[in-house]
Amino acid sequence: MSDRGARGVTYLELLATAVILAILASAILPLGRVAQRRNDEIELRRALRTMRRAIDQYKAAVDQGLIGGPDVQLGSEGYPEDLDVLVEGVNQVGAVQHKLKFLRRIPVDPMTGETEWGKRCYQDEPDSTSWCGDNVWDVYSTSGGTALDGTEYSTW
Repeated sequence: MSDRGARGVTYLELLATAVILAILASAILPLGRVAQRRNDEIELRRALRTMRRAIDQYKAAVDQGLIGGPDVQLGSEGYPEDLDVLVEGVNQVGAVQHKLKFLRRIPVDPMTGETEWGKRCYQDEPDSTSWCGDNVWDVYSTSGGTALDGTEYSTW
């Protein structure tokens, strides 16, 4: 007497299971890509906010007289001459060997993977893509990509 029900899984059943798993995996991959892109966009917004806050803090320190002399260039309108100044720091007026630092490091642009950012001077137009080189009033991503909401990253 042979027991046909206890023979195991047939090749056809195994193939059907593999096809179902492949279909499910192909549906999940695009969702994973969208989730990763959304995370990158959140990180981009965070990096831009951090740098813009540091630029504003530098400007406030100049306006309060905490930074002056050779650290503030003529024509800079009180803004840093470059992003590196925010990391390296500047000497505080009246303090012996005391530097004011505004960033620990320049954040990485998650869209390009680089620490290079587009910069605008105080004198530039708000949507300018060329930097005058006198000061840094604003920063933007140099990525040519488009966000999930349809806007370009460079306009954030």
